[in-house]
Amino acid sequence: MTSKSVNGLAASFLIIFSVLLGLNQVLVKLVNVGMHPVFQVAMRSTLAILPILIYCYVTKKKIDFFDGSFFPGVIAGILFAIEFIFLFSALDYSTVTRVSLIFYTMPVWLTLGAHFLIKDDKLNMNKSLGLIIALTGLILAVYQPISSYSLNQFYGDIFSILASFCWAIIAIMLKTSRLTRSSPETQLLYQLIVSGIILLPISLLLDDFIRDLNTQLILIFSFQVIIIMCMGFIGWLWVMSRYSASSTSSFAFLTPIFGVLFGWLIMDDVINEQIYLSLFLTCLGIYLINKKTNKI
Repeated sequence: MTSKSVNGLAASFLIIFSVLLGLNQVLVKLVNVGMHPVFQVAMRSTLAILPILIYCYVTKKKIDFFDGSFFPGVIAGILFAIEFIFLFSALDYSTVTRVSLIFYTMPVWLTLGAHFLIKDDKLNMNKSLGLIIALTGLILAVYQPISSYSLNQFYGDIFSILASFCWAIIAIMLKTSRLTRSSPETQLLYQLIVSGIILLPISLLLDDFIRDLNTQLILIFSFQVIIIMCMGFIGWLWVMSRYSASSTSSFAFLTPIFGVLFGWLIMDDVINEQIYLSLFLTCLGIYLINKKTNKI
């Protein structure tokens, strides 16, 4: 793994990728009008496989499913499918702002799990403080008076947290299982192929797998698959292969900011002082969790 610090070009891409991930929550919610969330996940995974394979062929990236990583790879793929079922379903029930704030607390659960499961990745002062601050932000994000808290919001909150848990478990598996032997491209293909194989036949059994689909929603979905899922993740893999993980991970705190921003701009989500404070605390906590501790 390279230790090279992020330069201007890589930083620019990581910011653009954070913008795309923030926008993605809005696009998913829009496409849910035309497709059932499970069908949308299945199609997105299935359609993204070929471009990733083409990228690997052109760049001569080694793909090896028989390096001892097959079983954990399949498990990661199953978790990936479950993660996005929860996430896309959450957007069916709740606002983009609320889902973004909750889902992107993943570094909190990853840091907690890593303390117990990953050697040499224990809690330190920065991480502990970041956990406390981010969890405070999460509480503010979901807190509402009982009288105005709907059942849909409850489902949205629960599904968002469960999606975040699944994401954290996958990240821990990538560091603790035989998936550490696999290239990032192989890891991504495990998740796409397994989730597509599982979810596509299941989704076709749903009565409303196609809802009110129109040309505009098809174009939005195509943008998701081609620009965000394929080009975005290919670019992310390129950056991760050339720059240190500690340098790139600090950009994670930008994504919930853009998610909240696009929820407000496109979906007219309400942003009040409580949301501003929650967003600030969540992003500050994620930043502290990712901040490299200086050695004296």
